Amino acid sequence: MKYKVILFDADDTLFDFKKTENYALENLMSSLDTDYDKDYCINIYKEINTKIWKEFEEGKITSDDLKIERFQRLIDKLNLSDDAKRLSELYVKFLGRGSFLYEDTKDLLDYLSKNYKLGIITNGLADVQHKRIRESDVGHYFDDVIISDEIKIAKPNPEIFEYALKSLNHDDKSSVLMVGDSLSSDIKGGLNASIDTCWCNLSNKINNTDIVPKYEINNLLDLKNIL
Repeated sequence: MKYKVILFDADDTLFDFKKTENYALENLMSSLDTDYDKDYCINIYKEINTKIWKEFEEGKITSDDLKIERFQRLIDKLNLSDDAKRLSELYVKFLGRGSFLYEDTKDLLDYLSKNYKLGIITNGLADVQHKRIRESDVGHYFDDVIISDEIKIAKPNPEIFEYALKSLNHDDKSSVLMVGDSLSSDIKGGLNASIDTCWCNLSNKINNTDIVPKYEINNLLDLKNIL
């Protein structure tokens, strides 16, 4: 058995973050005082959020600033008379309540936990991810959950992988596999850390980058075949 440690990304890999995000945004946008319809506001927010998380991965903004700044940009774009900090706190509260697993997640982790040490590395906010992951139906499967917001290091920085392996008391990188949906953070990060990678491409996207994973799966349970 080549691999002994499996590191997972959380959102859009094991957890359905789109469903979580929509749940949180639906609740948040209902509280806004605006003439724009809810769907329009949600689409604007998603555009802003995608851009600002990219800035975070590139080290252009801190996680603390990100929490507020994305809503300040939303307020500016929609010309709202609201407070960015208030919106951020509301959104985080709603996000923390949204822990939605993919259909095959629990079966996969139950299978893997019998033979592998499991961990999560997520570029997320601590007050959201701890609640969503640790208190979920699969939280007990993980030996550790590493959250970028807590250690102030984010994927694709290889240091977050070094931190995770040290936390898991495992120093043999050749027996570690990183599984995630993001080529730019999960796969590039694994490559930066000299760790084998598996691209969890559940949406059947086309890889038009120069980032090449060792494996690719289009269904979570296909990971069993690789292992």
